[in-house]
Amino acid sequence: MANPTVLVESLPTPAQEKDRERGSDFSELSRRIAGAGLLRRRPLYYTVRFGAVALALAGGVAAFVALGDSWSQLFVAVALAVVFGQLGLAAHDLAHRQVFTRRRPSEAGGLLAANLLLGMSYGWWMNKHTRHHANPNHEEKDPDVSPDILVWSRGQASRATGLPRFIGKHQAALFFPLLTLEGLNLSFNSFKALGSRAVKRPVLEGTLLVVHFAVYFGGLFTVLSPGKALVFLAVHQGLFGIYLGSVFAPNHKGMPMIEEGMRLDFLRRQVLTSRNVRGGALIDAFMGGLNYQIEHHLFPSMPTPALGRAQAITEAYCAELGVPYHQTGLLASHREALRHMRSVGEPLRAAS
Repeated sequence: MANPTVLVESLPTPAQEKDRERGSDFSELSRRIAGAGLLRRRPLYYTVRFGAVALALAGGVAAFVALGDSWSQLFVAVALAVVFGQLGLAAHDLAHRQVFTRRRPSEAGGLLAANLLLGMSYGWWMNKHTRHHANPNHEEKDPDVSPDILVWSRGQASRATGLPRFIGKHQAALFFPLLTLEGLNLSFNSFKALGSRAVKRPVLEGTLLVVHFAVYFGGLFTVLSPGKALVFLAVHQGLFGIYLGSVFAPNHKGMPMIEEGMRLDFLRRQVLTSRNVRGGALIDAFMGGLNYQIEHHLFPSMPTPALGRAQAITEAYCAELGVPYHQTGLLASHREALRHMRSVGEPLRAAS
């Protein structure tokens, strides 16, 4: 992987950066992508995909009710963890207007998928994710690399105190165990955000969240004995968190971090901080198209089925420009991310 200091070869002024975005490298790529028809909506694809997820959810609920107070419910918990992961990917695509071009149907679908079915605030997540897209891997501006618990650069490690300092020493080993809490973390932060400006409709979103958890916990403790309900909850939420982490962690973790003062045009800012994951149709389905992270960041509203063709165009164009373009396999992407996490935690281990 290229060194960030090599990637940032020049520091253009803000005016030069804006001109480059508007009239040069990215605009040429955009013309090629639009000319290939890759920005058109794909209603049939999303009808089939979302229909399949809805059927899987309905089947999981039906199996849960039919099995009753049985340890066989753990198989249902595993299956529903995958379904919840797919619901998260559906909410993601709706938030980016990949499904609908208009805001209202996108928001309605997002509230249904995220708040009601998943138990996560659509408004809070969309606000957070929009800031991530604007400045991926930026130490000061990307909320996904803020040092809340983990540290993502040696600079963050040197400034870490409290829990991030304690966990940061061994964060690579703790990463996947911590992911088991990610589903609960998303729900906790969703309720917490209802009083913030990030959520524009707190009453509506809060009501949908309450309905979700009333049905979720009501179903668990009505159908299952308390012990089985708690085990089901742990398996379902734990695997759901690992699934989400396995989808989102390979995209940017371990890629160059952008520090305050570095100036990159839009194309380079997105390409240099993102990693694609190879793997064919199975990885496409597992990651919901986010394995084409570079193309997704360059064209966030591009429908998922167009990303594969966009990848070939983008990689060739980056080769023309001499812009590093990184892609690897799924396991290799996790190795790179974990290696980076271990490396940035080294100052904390050395200081202990």
